[in-house]
Amino acid sequence: MSHKYAGGCDHVHTHADRDPIDNHTCHCSVCKGVTGQPTTHVVFFKHGDLSVDNLAGLKRQPFNSKNPQGPLELCTCASCGKPIMLDDKQKRIRVIVPNLMGYDAGNLPATYHAFYDPATGVPRPSDGRPVYEGLRPDFVWPASA
Repeated sequence: MSHKYAGGCDHVHTHADRDPIDNHTCHCSVCKGVTGQPTTHVVFFKHGDLSVDNLAGLKRQPFNSKNPQGPLELCTCASCGKPIMLDDKQKRIRVIVPNLMGYDAGNLPATYHAFYDPATGVPRPSDGRPVYEGLRPDFVWPASA
C-alpha cells in the first residue's frame, strides 16, 4: 500500500497519510550537533499520525545529550544504525529529518526558519521565508496521545 509520506530503512519503515503539523529549517545547536549539518530541515507530525512498523527494531537514545531526561529520543535502526525518527516520550509529536530519514524533502517543504540566533554570527536567512527565534508564533503543541 502506498502512503502519502514514507521513509525509514530496510529494517524499520515509517509512514504518514496525514499532513505534518510543522515544517521548518532549524538553526538550533542541538540539531547541528546531532546531524552535523549547519541547518536541519525538520518535520513534526502528531504522534499518532506517523506510524512505525517495527518499534522493537529501534534503538533509543536521548536527542539532547545536555538534557538526557528531555522529552525527545533519537530512534535509530538497531540493525543498520540509520536514524529513523525522533519520538516524544510525552506522545505529542514524532519528528523526521527528510534528508536523513528516507523521506522526499520536496514533498515536505520547510515554511520558515526556527531557532535562529543572530549571536552565532551566521547571516540571517534571506530566502523569503519567515525567521523566528523559536517555533513559529502560532504553533501549538498537540495534546499527549
